[in-house]
Amino acid sequence: MLNVISDFADAFPSVEVIGTDISPIQPTWVPPNLKFEIEDCTQEWTFPPSHFDFIHIRGLVGSIDDWPLLYQRAFTALKPGGWLESYEISPTWESDDNTVAEDSAMGRWGPVFVEAGKKIGRSFTIVGDEVQRTGMEEAGFVGIQEKRIKQPIGSWPKDKRLKDIGTYGQLVMERDAEGLMMLMAGLSGWTKEDVTVYVAKLRKEIRSGKHHSYYRQKSLWGQKPE
Repeated sequence: MLNVISDFADAFPSVEVIGTDISPIQPTWVPPNLKFEIEDCTQEWTFPPSHFDFIHIRGLVGSIDDWPLLYQRAFTALKPGGWLESYEISPTWESDDNTVAEDSAMGRWGPVFVEAGKKIGRSFTIVGDEVQRTGMEEAGFVGIQEKRIKQPIGSWPKDKRLKDIGTYGQLVMERDAEGLMMLMAGLSGWTKEDVTVYVAKLRKEIRSGKHHSYYRQKSLWGQKPE
């Protein structure tokens, strides 16, 4: 998320850019037109109505208990004619050639998050349930467009660009899998040892190159009427 904000600020140096998070974990070495504020988007927003020209929200899957309210708050904070972009991912690993079996480590990843989300009241099925489009339409956004993306995991794609993307995706998963899985699996009764064994199997499957896995991402953008 930080790279996205920094790149945006670099690309539009005359624009004031504000990044929000619930923790003060941001670096101080950022573009001069970028600043960070502590803000919990699940609480009442501190920004005044009709304040922003553009709002970008991403990576909130598993964190929001009321998505329609989130989009309504974004709608209120935008100026007439302003734009909202919502970018989210699905935790479910899929394949187009049936190389990701339901009982494989890859196949078990998504269900762990979906089940944990039900227990904490924070859905992980935002992409599959079309929550973004429905919430934005209900809030009043118009001209909604969307882009669907398949994010490969591993260097298996033949296309060079997708191969590079998949390689980075593999690096992220191999380095962060335990941290990503520990809390969610723990809610379903997994022990630390269970997670360690599972992640070892997951890494083995990724490195084999035999499983042509990907997960879905979806970006939607819409405009507040003039």
